[in-house]
Amino acid sequence: MASKNRIIRWGAASLALAGLVIIVGVLNFRTFSPDRGKYPVRGIDVSHHQGQIDWRRVAADDVAFAIIKATEGGDHVDKAFAANLREARAAGLAVGAYHFFTFCRPGADQAKNFISVVPHDQPMLPPVVDIEFGGNCPQRPSAGQLNAELQAFLEPVEAAFGKPAIVYLTDEAEAAYAGQIAARPLWLRSLLVKPDRDDWVYWQYHNRGRVDGIEGDVDLNVLQGGQEKLAALLAAAH
Repeated sequence: MASKNRIIRWGAASLALAGLVIIVGVLNFRTFSPDRGKYPVRGIDVSHHQGQIDWRRVAADDVAFAIIKATEGGDHVDKAFAANLREARAAGLAVGAYHFFTFCRPGADQAKNFISVVPHDQPMLPPVVDIEFGGNCPQRPSAGQLNAELQAFLEPVEAAFGKPAIVYLTDEAEAAYAGQIAARPLWLRSLLVKPDRDDWVYWQYHNRGRVDGIEGDVDLNVLQGGQEKLAALLAAAH
């Protein structure tokens, strides 16, 4: 009987320890933030999935920039883009727009969609093209195929906005395509771990962050550089 009781107590203690480890892990995940001394400029990226956003509260919660989904593929426009862009700018944030690049539409068609939706006559952060597998077409183009369509997107977009675009890559997309597609400044997704390369402009470090003014989860990012770098990115087209 004593041996049985010891086993029961040992099992209960193990379960309690496992539960504590899980709780600590969740708390660390929720609260993770890169060193503010190294990366003082914080930002978010959003789409209609974030719902109605109180941008003045966002701006007051240590958020300096917002990159907002504008378009996807050859004809889709994010329904919240215009309002998010207008209200984020009014709240004092540096703003930019991104395009979700699909593998099943020509790059030239996607460029026309993005250019027709995003304003050219306002201060904007560099345009971003989002390359990822999640939510994309099931086909997986070779690096050569993707690069050809990506160049067909980038050339008119960069001509329209007068500055180099930034390429966003998830971990999976980076492993598949980095170094084999158009050489552009990078925005890397690396959750809770610093990217394993240093040639990035933005680092998306959290996909379930919390910011005042937004109900639910939001992607969190840092800029490599200080306010001077942010101002340079926002500078007028040339």
